[in-house]
Amino acid sequence: MSSGPNGLSVPPESLRKRLRPCPRYGWLCEVSFLAHVNISESYQNLWKGLSGDPFKIRIGERDFVYLIEALTKHALGQGGFSGPIGGRYRADATAWAAIALSAAGARADLVESARSRLAANQSEDGRVSLSQEYPQVFWPSPLAAIAWKGSQAYHSHQSRAITFLLSTTGEHYEKKRDDPIGHDPSIKGWPWIAETHSWVEPTSFVLLALETTGSGDHVRAQEARSMLLDRQLEHGGWNYGNTRIFDQPLRPMPLSTGLALCALAGRVQREAVEKSLFYLIMSMNQIRTPLSLGWGILGLSAWGERPADVEYSVERCFQRQKVYGPYETQTLGLLVASLLGREGLPGLIRTQ
Repeated sequence: MSSGPNGLSVPPESLRKRLRPCPRYGWLCEVSFLAHVNISESYQNLWKGLSGDPFKIRIGERDFVYLIEALTKHALGQGGFSGPIGGRYRADATAWAAIALSAAGARADLVESARSRLAANQSEDGRVSLSQEYPQVFWPSPLAAIAWKGSQAYHSHQSRAITFLLSTTGEHYEKKRDDPIGHDPSIKGWPWIAETHSWVEPTSFVLLALETTGSGDHVRAQEARSMLLDRQLEHGGWNYGNTRIFDQPLRPMPLSTGLALCALAGRVQREAVEKSLFYLIMSMNQIRTPLSLGWGILGLSAWGERPADVEYSVERCFQRQKVYGPYETQTLGLLVASLLGREGLPGLIRTQ
């Protein structure tokens, strides 16, 4: 083999169509792997000469008007946002719209409307429920706290939401010897619904909200990070929140993995999540669905492994609505965040 950029050996011409160069892991047998690692310009130039420029992006980094326009169609006349167009008000959809539009610097009127509707629907104890009919479904609370960031007018609402979250936890118990689950159920995190067990995704959302409000050092946040590390699968990645059932190892999911990586960024050593990063990097070229794509991009970006073809992948995902139907507000907001969050969701939140 001859020597290529950065001293990496270049395989013979006959093999190049089957391989992709990666500065971290070497040449890999993965048709589109190169587009999903944090690569140098010299590698990009190398591959352009081999396969006709797979890095050609049809939209610029900040040219995401099509996403903003789609998102605003979900706004409600009485304030806030629905999930699907023409649907009822949803707190999570409203929070995601506020987060995305604020980060994009677009439609300040709708951002204010969204924040106001969230505040109007906040309970006295600080929780923000999915709907007022179901106060026990309080998992949108951390999203609301993030949505209120940067607005002094809603500082008290944000503080009440954080106070509620810090005083709330899921159902936990000491693990028994014959317990069929693999994780430690005694380590506290946060649940989707009151009086249920804590899981990876709601715990990750709360950790992001705590970081947003300067409470990342709280003892509850420290324990929640321990919970996430305990729920990490042996070979890398996360799923909904268990590792084994009846001694059978479970599989990771890109969505849960990306979200957990965002929540842990800057708080644990890279060695603690290296296997999960590798799993997600290797999975990205197979991901086509918006939630997994969005969280995959944000999770890798939070650890300096932002994929090289984000804009193209997001636009291609957006176009799949022609086949599968229109995306809901939460999904569109996540795709906007993935385009803007070059340092992941934590970095995007910090800049607001």
